[in-house]
Amino acid sequence: MGGVPPDATNGPQGTDLPLCVDLDGTLLVGDSLHDLVLACLARQPFLIFLIPLWALRGKAALKDRLAQRLDPASLTYVFNEPFVAFLRAERARGRSLVLATAADHRIAAAVAASTGLFDEVLATTPDQNLRGPAKAARLVAAFGRRGFDYAGNDRHDLPVWAQARSAIVVAPPHSGIVARARTVAEVVGVFPGRGLSLAPLLRAMRPHQWAKNALVFLPLIAAHRVTDGAALANAALAFVALSLVASAGYIFNDLLDLQADRVHPRKRRRPLASGALPVAAAVPASAGLLALGFATATAVSWPLAAWVAFYLALTLTYSLWIKRKVLIDVFLLAGLYTHRILAGAIATAIVPSFWLLALSMFFFLSLAMLKRYSELVGALTRPGQEERPGGRGYRTEDLDTLGALGAASGFSAVFVLALYIESANVKALYKTPEVFWLCCPLLLYWISRMWIGARRGKIDDDPLVFALRERVSLIVLALILALAAASATLDLRCLMLARCT
Repeated sequence: MGGVPPDATNGPQGTDLPLCVDLDGTLLVGDSLHDLVLACLARQPFLIFLIPLWALRGKAALKDRLAQRLDPASLTYVFNEPFVAFLRAERARGRSLVLATAADHRIAAAVAASTGLFDEVLATTPDQNLRGPAKAARLVAAFGRRGFDYAGNDRHDLPVWAQARSAIVVAPPHSGIVARARTVAEVVGVFPGRGLSLAPLLRAMRPHQWAKNALVFLPLIAAHRVTDGAALANAALAFVALSLVASAGYIFNDLLDLQADRVHPRKRRRPLASGALPVAAAVPASAGLLALGFATATAVSWPLAAWVAFYLALTLTYSLWIKRKVLIDVFLLAGLYTHRILAGAIATAIVPSFWLLALSMFFFLSLAMLKRYSELVGALTRPGQEERPGGRGYRTEDLDTLGALGAASGFSAVFVLALYIESANVKALYKTPEVFWLCCPLLLYWISRMWIGARRGKIDDDPLVFALRERVSLIVLALILALAAASATLDLRCLMLARCT
C-alpha cells in the first residue's frame, strides 16, 4: 500500500482506538449518492423532475427520498481494493472499525453488511446530513476528542481530522488534500485514490464507434460526387457533429446502465462502471460534447442541426425506455443507421434514392437483430443472466426467432441490391453493371458468416465495429469497394463478351 509505514503500526495506528472510515471516495471509488440517483433514473426516468424539488428540502431529505425508491442492497459499488485490504488486516488485528458516512443510513447499512468489516455504522438520517462538522461532532460525542482515528478523502473531512488522533488520507497522487490534512492532524497513511484523467474520458467517448457515422458519406458516394469539394467538406462536418453528439449519448447511456454494467463480465471494465471516470466528471463532459456537436452542425446548416437534435432525442428515448422493448428497440437501432445516411443527404443537399433507403432499412435491421442475438448467446454462458440479459426485454428462448428474422432481413437487403443493379439508375451511373453484380454473392457470404459467428459466440460488440476489426470482413469490404469502383470507371463489357477491337 502507499499508506501506513511499518513503524506506525504500534503507534498512532495501534488497535486501542477505533478507526472511523468514510464511505464515498474512501471505501468506495466514487459517490454512493451519484450511484443512487442514476439507479433511480434508470428505473424511473420521470424522477428527473422530482429530484430537484427534493433537493430543495436539503441533502438529507433528498437521500432519504431516493433510498426509499429502491432496495440499497440491490446496488453494486466499486470498492477501493487496496484500502479494503488494509481494513481487513486491521480487523484481523482486533481493531474496531466504524463506518461514518454522509450517505443515507440504508445505503451505509447495506455496504457494511456486504463487506462484513464494521462493528458500527453512523450515517445520514432524514433529519441530519452527517457531513463535515456534523460528522466531527457525532464522532466526538461517541468517542471523545482524539479518541478515534479517521480515514477520509476530501476537504469535507478536514473538521473530522481536526478532532481525530490521526488521519488516513485516500486521495490521488500529489493531491492537495494530503497537505491540508497535515495542517490539522498527524497523517499516518496515504492510499492512492482515483483522479480525473483524459484517457478514461476518451475511452468513454468510444471513438471506435464513430466509424458508423461514415454513413453520412454514402449519399455522396452513391451519387458519384466524391470530387465535389464543398459537399465533401459539409459531409465531413456532419460526421464530426454526429460523432460528438453520439459520444455524449454513449456517456449518458453508460451512466444509466451503470448498475447493469458493473455485473457484466465485459462491460464492467468500462470507464464509468470501473470507476476510472468519475460520474461528477462525466456529466459536464457529456454536456460539453453536445454543445460542440451542435455548434459544428449549425456551421453547416440549421436543418442539419435540427436533424442532429432529432438523433439525440431518438438516442435518449432509446436509452431511457425503448431499449427494453422487444423488437421496437431493433427497429429504432436500424433507423438510427438510416438516420446517419439522411444526415449526409441533408449536409450535401443530395436526395438519396429509394434503392439506397430500402437497402439500408433491411441491412441495418439485420445488424440490429444480430446485436441482440449475440447478447443472448453471451447470456447463455453467464449464470443469472439467462432470462433477461443486460436488462433487455429478450429471453434466450427468442434466439431462434431473432436468428430467422435477422437472416431474412439481411438476405432481403441483398435482394434489393440485386434489383437495384438492374435498374435504370445503375445503367446510367456504371459502365459495367455486370461487375457490380458480383457484390451480391460477397454480401450474402458476409451476412451468413456474421450470423454463424454470432451463434458461436464470436461477436461480442456492435456488429459493424466488430467487422471493422476483423480481417475477413475487411477483405470482403475491400472487394466490394473495388468491384463497385471498377464497375463505375471501367467498361469491361467488351472483354466479357470477347468483342474488343
